[in-house]
Amino acid sequence: MKTKSRLTSDERDFFSLVNQAVYANPFSETRKELDVKISGLSQKVSETELIEKVIHETAVRIERLNKQRRADINLYSGRDRVLAETSFLFDFFHQFIEQFDRFILDQIEKGDTPLKVPFVREAYAYLIKKGFKEPDIGRYFELSFQLRRAYFFIYRSLIGRSPCMKELRRKLWNNVFTHDIDLYNQYLWDRMEDFSTLILGETGTGKGTAAAAIGRSGFIPFNEEQGSFVESFTQSFISLNLSQFPENLIESELFGHKKGAFTGAVEDYKGIFSRCSPFGAIFLDEIGEVSTQIQIKLLQVLQERIYSPVGSHKKYRFHGRVIAATNRSVNDIQDTGVMRDDFFYRLSSDIITVPPLRQRVQEDPGELDELLSLLVERMLGQSSPDVVMLVRDVVNQQLGADYRWPGNVRELEQCVRSVLLNRTYKGRSDSKIIDLALQVKHGIDTGTIGAQHLLSTYCFLLYQRHGTYEEVARRSKLDRRTVKKYIEKWEKEG
Repeated sequence: MKTKSRLTSDERDFFSLVNQAVYANPFSETRKELDVKISGLSQKVSETELIEKVIHETAVRIERLNKQRRADINLYSGRDRVLAETSFLFDFFHQFIEQFDRFILDQIEKGDTPLKVPFVREAYAYLIKKGFKEPDIGRYFELSFQLRRAYFFIYRSLIGRSPCMKELRRKLWNNVFTHDIDLYNQYLWDRMEDFSTLILGETGTGKGTAAAAIGRSGFIPFNEEQGSFVESFTQSFISLNLSQFPENLIESELFGHKKGAFTGAVEDYKGIFSRCSPFGAIFLDEIGEVSTQIQIKLLQVLQERIYSPVGSHKKYRFHGRVIAATNRSVNDIQDTGVMRDDFFYRLSSDIITVPPLRQRVQEDPGELDELLSLLVERMLGQSSPDVVMLVRDVVNQQLGADYRWPGNVRELEQCVRSVLLNRTYKGRSDSKIIDLALQVKHGIDTGTIGAQHLLSTYCFLLYQRHGTYEEVARRSKLDRRTVKKYIEKWEKEG
């Protein structure tokens, strides 16, 4: 029988901080503050340097326990055991983090066939040595892979140092693991299908990328006999742009159809709900454009998890998550009635907004260079500072620092292509007008724009489009002198 042990006061204080860090959102300020305390470094050092120091300090403490033959969770009880478990798991996770990353990249390259995990025996041996028992070992291995996958896709797919992008990454992490990983691990790891998500944002901001980060980060069981996860995460996310299909085909694309269900249905067809993995998610883009009839049928799936193919009475169960997106604002959705209230509320367990590029660049001008580097590397297959500088020079000379990027990241991507082909990009000449119209819409949605400013801006927008006071007066139903006053007021005060 092993002699029981207790953590010293110093060990308890240190491992308490590690315990808090384990459960903190890695993209939150709370996690950064904890890392600073654990590492003893300044907040001014890079995030990479900070986390490396935290990992090192934790490993040193655990190695000290090893030498004292105290690195076994079964030696402790109560709070000490909890702290020992989480600290050992933290060390385990970071000891195998490079292997997890290589495995993720290998699985992406391999595709939908699940790969055997080459380091699983080594990983299990670490946990066994620390006193963990089955089935906890398998569960922690599955959770570790899910945590690393989520970080991989959220961090690498949605780059940016601006506050709004940091907040986006924080919210995406919470969407996968909730605000408390312990809560998730105890109760929700296999019940997240009930939490649907609505992603908002202008066209071209990257709503699909955000959705994919969620969809590829779900829980996937590990099959110990086969030495692989039961499925590849590459097949756990399926997307459908609802605006691509005529109304009479959307239902079939969603739920599938039976042979002979309608003219042209020459064979059975599986819809997106049938193709989705039990551990995956479907992404319905442009959800704000579907009819009331489709909304009612989608609502049934969200509430009862049941659907039927077109032309069939047989009911099938859907096990995955639903992620939807629209470029409409919440106020627009609710005020115009484009969505039924019951459908909207059932769909929006979580609402995540992807910020526009102009906001990102305004908050952090260096974000544009970071995005350009990423886009150039994707297009060329390698990093190229010279090409990035070429694109940046064209942007500075032909668009200027105040260009508002109305097409967002998608437009920036096209800008890079245009510069590579022709060394020029003119942008959209109406971008400032479009941006002004969006500002007015935002002011109306949030109730932050005054009536006089609204009138003057509206008159100015009409004047920019039609060119005469008379036409503005005719369209706004105001007299010419009032129109002139409002336009001159706007040009003076902005």
